Amino acid sequence: MNENAVWTIGRAKEEDFEALHRIELAAFRTLLSAGAVTGLPEATGKEGFANYLQQGLLLSAIDAHAQPIGFGAALVMSDTLHICEMDVHPDWQRRGIGRALIQRLLEEGRGLGLAQATLTTDRYAPFNAPFYARQGFQIVRGDEPPYFLTRILAEEAAKGLDPERRVAMARPL
Repeated sequence: MNENAVWTIGRAKEEDFEALHRIELAAFRTLLSAGAVTGLPEATGKEGFANYLQQGLLLSAIDAHAQPIGFGAALVMSDTLHICEMDVHPDWQRRGIGRALIQRLLEEGRGLGLAQATLTTDRYAPFNAPFYARQGFQIVRGDEPPYFLTRILAEEAAKGLDPERRVAMARPL
């Protein structure tokens, strides 16, 4: 629970999927205004959320009325927790919810005995790569990032995300 007891973080439930979908679409507008994305909004569907719930981690931040206001989704890939998606509804941003979601995902990864956490993000939007850097992530440098990160960056480019803006980041757990 946070210091203000206005929101909490816990495991998401299947009945949260529609709200999480709406949060992701609302967060798209913030990314669009920062130039981090272009085109039509895309968001995770029920099948994708179910996969996170069954095969990885799906956490949600909920308000005092038990309504989801943010979420973090991750999958385990070998010895790595890959953070696939993290969004906070624009009405709830800049209150520490994103930081708390990341910290909880990292705690869960440590609890699973994983060695590192990774993610891909926009390198320029101040609430993306710079935010994650403050959480201990560093840009993956060199010619040979892990195969799955290379594949994810290629998939993002195929969806229309500017490869010049995308970056893979990692941190030890």
